[in-house]
Amino acid sequence: MALRAGLDLGIFTRLGGSAMTAYSLGVALKIEPDRLSRLLYALASIGLLEVKHGQFRNGAEAAAFLDASKPAYRGGDHALLRELWGADLLTAESLRQNRPAALHDFSEAGPEAAAAFSRMLAPGGVIFGRYMAQEMDLSAIGSVIDIGGGPGTILVGLRERRPQIAATLMELPTVAAVAKDILSEYGADDVIVEEGDIIVAPSIGRHDLAILKAVVQVLPPDQARSSILNAARCLTPGGEIAIAGWGVVDDDRLGPPEGVFLNLTFLNLYRHGESYTEGQYRAWMTEAGFRDISRSRLPDGSTLFRARLTG
Repeated sequence: MALRAGLDLGIFTRLGGSAMTAYSLGVALKIEPDRLSRLLYALASIGLLEVKHGQFRNGAEAAAFLDASKPAYRGGDHALLRELWGADLLTAESLRQNRPAALHDFSEAGPEAAAAFSRMLAPGGVIFGRYMAQEMDLSAIGSVIDIGGGPGTILVGLRERRPQIAATLMELPTVAAVAKDILSEYGADDVIVEEGDIIVAPSIGRHDLAILKAVVQVLPPDQARSSILNAARCLTPGGEIAIAGWGVVDDDRLGPPEGVFLNLTFLNLYRHGESYTEGQYRAWMTEAGFRDISRSRLPDGSTLFRARLTG
């Protein structure tokens, strides 16, 4: 919670490479210095800040990842985390009412809500795309489609090493409309934005790689199955699928912890989504015609299923 407050206030970015007293930082942030100092000492106690002679500066971790001016900035997810952690507090209420107490319904989102949520996802999408580029051999990939990818910024991170890969984002109409502007802000005007619903039909094109991140887990079982079957129809013969997210659990449903406890978060956000088991994913992928199915763990702790389409 202290970290969240520090990100909300912009403390790490304001400090940058300098050292400031609680008074000077309070003046800069328009916060009463004595009250601010409580947070500064809390952050210093866990090593995110360093304090010497009453002056605070960023610790090594904060300097690398929490200063918004740095290329490795990871604080862009903090607005999303605020929503997720707030939803976690409503688990008992969701169970009592037999409905999500913090419902997210992307299909009914208005333009402003879709834009706000997509912008929260955008920085994390770039980082996730970089992780995928490190995990996969992209040398034979000529085209990629990100299905249900929100702002589409996974494609930005994925193509940093291989910008020649043709990229398509497939999204619901409301989200697709705002994704174009966000992609433009990231210098990705060449990404094709296609309106569509993977539950209903595949993409109008065929691609070498299809990505579904945090898509299957927000759907009821029949629609989760349909999304994978239709994703297979987006691929060229021998094409590859990458299904990723934190919402995956072992077949005994006791691990990994991030999947088990995210399943509680889903209770509060979605009417039907859940952390499906590895066995369920493998069954759906096999039915869709995929072979050589593998499961791995990405650096952010999320699960990645990969497989190749028979043919």
